[in-house]
Amino acid sequence: MEASPLVDRYGRVATDLRVSLTDRCNLRCTYCMPAEGLDWLPGEEILTDDEVVRLVRVGIERLGIREVRFTGGEPLVRRGLVEIVGQVRAIDPDVDISMTTNALGLSRTAGALAAAGLNRVNVSLDTVRPETFRAITRRDRLDDVVEGLAAADAAGLGPVKVNAVLMRGVNDDQAAELLRWCIERGYELRFIEQMPLDAQHGWSREGMVVADEIFERLEREFELTPADEPRGSAPAEKFLVDGGPATVGVIASVTRPFCGDCDRVRLTADGQVRNCLFARQESDLRTALRAGASDDVLAERWRAAMRGKAAGHGIDDPSFLQPDRPMSAIGG
Repeated sequence: MEASPLVDRYGRVATDLRVSLTDRCNLRCTYCMPAEGLDWLPGEEILTDDEVVRLVRVGIERLGIREVRFTGGEPLVRRGLVEIVGQVRAIDPDVDISMTTNALGLSRTAGALAAAGLNRVNVSLDTVRPETFRAITRRDRLDDVVEGLAAADAAGLGPVKVNAVLMRGVNDDQAAELLRWCIERGYELRFIEQMPLDAQHGWSREGMVVADEIFERLEREFELTPADEPRGSAPAEKFLVDGGPATVGVIASVTRPFCGDCDRVRLTADGQVRNCLFARQESDLRTALRAGASDDVLAERWRAAMRGKAAGHGIDDPSFLQPDRPMSAIGG
């Protein structure tokens, strides 16, 4: 069958699908959720393994999806993760399959995930200092993350990428230290501006460490030159470190938005399409799926959801309102 792509009214084509497998997480990062956690989605609202695979198949076969990234919450807490990866790989051997994870438990599962068809991982890690890690995540699990990263690298899930958020007065003095640590191990580091997606709605522009500050901190110890490669729809601005080959990326979603080149669409763990990370509306696929809708009907509902995508996230607009659902429920 011929795919009819997910095109919005501005001509952007979505080929990158982010699939949240759960809203649950085994860390409690301060910029994401409160110490006591959140009210998790009821089990009956979460898509089953078969439902996830079916919707991903619709995306690949009928809508032109070429990249699938599994997210959470924390996708490693999803019991059927390895099987889901394997079934998605069977749909199309050429689709790029990746995962964003905190790496807790990755040391035990990296090999199985690679064998199932996962291509690579992005690991969230904001510091390599145990005391700072405890302060940010409210858990003493840094060693597990380090082991998970090493296991992913050994399993061939590369290039292994590390995503870091700098927070003022917490870890903003550790940018160069974290970059050096990643370079020594062959990991690709990307710094991400903190976005207004926390459950507590405590984000403020004044408290955010912006891209210009990140560059300033890194350039105290490294020479950064723009990487000579097209950025395309990639969110990270990439730079050679001390002439290369090592690189570092900066994702300035707030101060340097790349909405005009966005090629992403999101599917939440409870079967809702989100056409933008910051969207305040969602489109329900789960109800139609469970009511017996055909693949054609599901695909058309998905296309309709994309046609409503806004031109940009609007964070700089005075009328901007943070999404009701936090990042842990949306998927990264």
